[in-house]
Amino acid sequence: MVTEGPAKKLTVYVDETDKFGAKPVYEVLLDIFYKKKIAGVSVFRGIAGYGTNGVFHTAKILELSTSLPVKVEVIDSEEVINKVLPDVYHVVEKGLVEVTDTNVIKSRPMALKKEKEKGEHMKLEGKAKLLRVIISEDDKWEGEPLYEAIVKRLIMNDIAGATVYRAIAGYGPHRRYHKKKTLSRGEEVPILITVMDMEENINKVIPILDDMVGEGIVVLSDVNVIKYTHRDVNPEAM
Repeated sequence: MVTEGPAKKLTVYVDETDKFGAKPVYEVLLDIFYKKKIAGVSVFRGIAGYGTNGVFHTAKILELSTSLPVKVEVIDSEEVINKVLPDVYHVVEKGLVEVTDTNVIKSRPMALKKEKEKGEHMKLEGKAKLLRVIISEDDKWEGEPLYEAIVKRLIMNDIAGATVYRAIAGYGPHRRYHKKKTLSRGEEVPILITVMDMEENINKVIPILDDMVGEGIVVLSDVNVIKYTHRDVNPEAM
């Protein structure tokens, strides 16, 4: 299990169709992480993007597109991450492998499922904080999905923005592998919420997350914002 405090985040970006032998690269990586007893791993599928060929792809034309990205994310101790890196390099022939320092704010294993206001536009540049919250899609807060409740409270606290991702494959502390094709009702699906803002703003919501996230993981990392832009809201559409 990942403990609170300094840690390493290993992120691997590959193409969904990349293969190692007969299996997709991301599935091979999952097998490696499982055998190496990594605490947990999540796989997120992009809904839009482009690669070195400059061709833009979106999930809307998924049937015609075979180049959407897949992100495999692992958070564990530096020692554990360093042990698994040689296997990752061996499997990932093309793509991107990234290791960054991070800080685990809260870490509690997801339990097995039991049977039956408008402010001024902000300018976000330079040093900032990246907050990641990983929970289960089935988690609830006062009758609504937990991830929705979290996003609403981020809005209430004037956080610059948040993005919610649904995993397509992964496993947690219970070490039961889940894959999108085999997921059925009642099985847990990881949800990733990413938030980026200035440190003082992020610090305001950490106590809120500490109260709301009963099972899951909350991770805080330092980032450097190169460019931050937004679209103006059309007042006529309000």
